[in-house]
Order: sequence, then structure tokens, then C-alpha cells
Amino acid sequence: MMHSDHSTTVTAVDEQRPSMAVVSLVAAVTDTDPLELEPLYNAVDPEALDSLCAAGNSVSTLSFEYAGYTVVVEQSAAGVELSLEPITIDGETTRGVADSGRSA
Repeated sequence: MMHSDHSTTVTAVDEQRPSMAVVSLVAAVTDTDPLELEPLYNAVDPEALDSLCAAGNSVSTLSFEYAGYTVVVEQSAAGVELSLEPITIDGETTRGVADSGRSA
């Protein structure tokens, strides 16, 4: 099943931490209970993500992989914008990674 790009914007009015917004967005897109997703701290330190996105910090873009998606976090005038792009790996790439340890 092909997914298009998914995004949401978290503003100060939402009172939702960016780390929680990432989990909520991935859960909504994958139709998965947030508690069933892998812990976010396996991909990124949630406290560091929240503090980097706090008002006044100069971080403009941050990306990381989580639950099969590349998560892009961007500062915008409206707040913090989160977007998801599915990670796709074709068969050749997967085999190339699996074969990388072969001996000569």
C-alpha cells in the first residue's frame, strides 16, 4: 500500500510536546495504538527533541528514522512541523547490505 507524505504542525497552543506529536502522528498514519509502537527513545532522545524544538532555539530541521518512516521536524512560523515519509528499500539495496560482509 502506497502512502503519501503525511504531516502535522504542533504549535504552542496545542500544548503537545513534539516527541508526543511524533508518536501520535505515526500511530494515526499506521493505524496502530501508540503503546504498541516501538519506544521513541530507540530512535531519538525525546527530551532532546523537545528541548531542540523549544521556542527560541535555532534548530531549523531535524530528521530521524522511526517505525518505518523518516520523520522530519522543522521549525516554522506556526510552530513545529512534523512530516513522515515511508522508508522504502528495494530488493537490490537489501541484498547489497546483506552481502556487504562477504569475504574475497
